[in-house]
Amino acid sequence: MESEREMVIEAAALSKRFGEFVALSGLDLSVARGEVHGFLGPNGAGKSTTIRILLGLVRSSGGTARLFGRDPWTDAVALHDRLAYVPGDVSLWPALTGGECLDVLASVHGGFDPRRRVELIERFELDPGKRSRDYSKGNRQKVALVAALATRSELLILDEPTSGLDPLMEQVFQDVVRERAHDGATVLLSSHILAEVEALADRVSIIRRGRTVSCGTLEDMRRRAATRVRAVTDAAPAGLSDAAGVTAVHVERAGERFAVSFHVDADDVREAMGVLTTVGLRSITATPPSLDEMFLRSYDESAEPAVVRG
Repeated sequence: MESEREMVIEAAALSKRFGEFVALSGLDLSVARGEVHGFLGPNGAGKSTTIRILLGLVRSSGGTARLFGRDPWTDAVALHDRLAYVPGDVSLWPALTGGECLDVLASVHGGFDPRRRVELIERFELDPGKRSRDYSKGNRQKVALVAALATRSELLILDEPTSGLDPLMEQVFQDVVRERAHDGATVLLSSHILAEVEALADRVSIIRRGRTVSCGTLEDMRRRAATRVRAVTDAAPAGLSDAAGVTAVHVERAGERFAVSFHVDADDVREAMGVLTTVGLRSITATPPSLDEMFLRSYDESAEPAVVRG
């Protein structure tokens, strides 16, 4: 249960207005110590505003936000000793080399592991001797990643961290994040690369229009989403459309048999299977929803917000 776990990040009914514009309208977010938490939503949903509040860069208009039990607005300096942040668009000092930039960035954190930094430079294939003005976007991103991941920070806040990286470096990033989490670090990961979040996250929060619309483990969220089923039967499955939790039924003749496809809620699979077995079930394929599908469902305006705790 969440109440029994130590929360590194806690936000409740968080709101933020910029004049007449409402960026956040009652957002809830909780991240437990040692977990990798995916933070999802399209541009304009409020992810960056939430992160800026957690970093103490802007003050919320209402609600509460806590990092390690402290207010990020009033205790920003002390909290920044315990966290590292990687933005999606990194700006560096153009006259400094990558290595010099790493030294500057290390000085603002609560310490870093020199051997770990050397290892990460090699794994991310970063040339620390080049001046940062000569770096591509991907290489600027590598500098920020090495700087953050080489620290001893307890909390990593990563906002589109692999922007500009090629697939090979994205895999290196995933490997390193898993290692840091294994060592006890807490990670808040905001990313548009849903496969990246699916590969790393213990839990996921999806936000829409400044509010949390879905939160939980991927397993729990899948249990609440529909499974796609394709089957071959001897006869047309009469009554399938009326079965509980079944939608989008399509039946067509396939030679001497029938090809059947439909969606079914996880809790109602048994009843749907019972209908199929009565008409001679020959084969079946069930595909659980991907994170992409759950994300899109969360943005279906007709869907009710569904918060899963797990």
